[in-house]
Amino acid sequence: MTLRMTFLGTSGAIPTTARNPSSIFCRRAGEAFLFDVGEGTQRQMMRFGTGFDVDAIFLTHVHGDHVLGLPGLVQTWEFNERTDPLVVYTPPGTRSRVVDLIYAITDEPDYPVTVEEVDPGTTIRERPEYEIRTIATEHHTPAVGYALVEADRKGRFDRDRAEELGVPAGPMFSTLHDGHPVELEDGTVVEPDQVVGPPRPGRTVVYTGDTRPTKAVERAADGADLLVHDATFADTEADRARETGHSTARESGRIARTAAAKQLALTHISPRYAGETGTLLQQAKDAFDGMVRVAEDGQTIEVPYPEER
Repeated sequence: MTLRMTFLGTSGAIPTTARNPSSIFCRRAGEAFLFDVGEGTQRQMMRFGTGFDVDAIFLTHVHGDHVLGLPGLVQTWEFNERTDPLVVYTPPGTRSRVVDLIYAITDEPDYPVTVEEVDPGTTIRERPEYEIRTIATEHHTPAVGYALVEADRKGRFDRDRAEELGVPAGPMFSTLHDGHPVELEDGTVVEPDQVVGPPRPGRTVVYTGDTRPTKAVERAADGADLLVHDATFADTEADRARETGHSTARESGRIARTAAAKQLALTHISPRYAGETGTLLQQAKDAFDGMVRVAEDGQTIEVPYPEER
């Protein structure tokens, strides 16, 4: 089942010729989400072919480089005769600012738009297959990160073993796979654990938005398949990172290492590094020996199931 992250904007604070402001498009099976909506996000969606069928938008905080693409996108959906409802999640105390931003250039859209404030440490979207949780982050404004956490999947069904036990092919297979015992014609009862393996873990993706390193992110990213972390600065600007509520690439690597994440993607790259991000990459690698990359606009990361890695 698809779980794909496409980076639409990876620059910190202002755009560059190669990097748009912050935005990530997430495709999970038949649903699509946007995490932050920096200026020009809709054009990046066209450029990189993500599609426009977004079900929900998750804002990490209300700084311009993370939200200025929102009013234009809302208006474009209206031009395209969208009818599906849209929900926008935003940190505590910021709802009125987001509403003002949306309606600054348009009347009430022809489709329902809901803006919901979310507190850190809560589950804000819950489905049988996954949930999306908020994470406490540390920036100089109300801010949250987000974790998409899939539920465990059923264990593998051992058809050969089932047939050895005399279970006929058909509905009984499904009954056993769903966790219920079956009784055969001779009265033998076959239990699910005789033919179904242990539950298989789903996938976890964590996006921090702008933040200092935090224990909350570390906990949320425990064993995560992909951690997308603020890495605005290199070591030489560590003081600047602390002053502005950001992280260095090395700090991001330390979080990934402590959390035992499988992959780390560095984003929100300061324009001062322009096209030369080798230093950021190396400093993150010095701290984390897993897969590390500096995210680039248009880059897509496919997140595999653990057994597929």
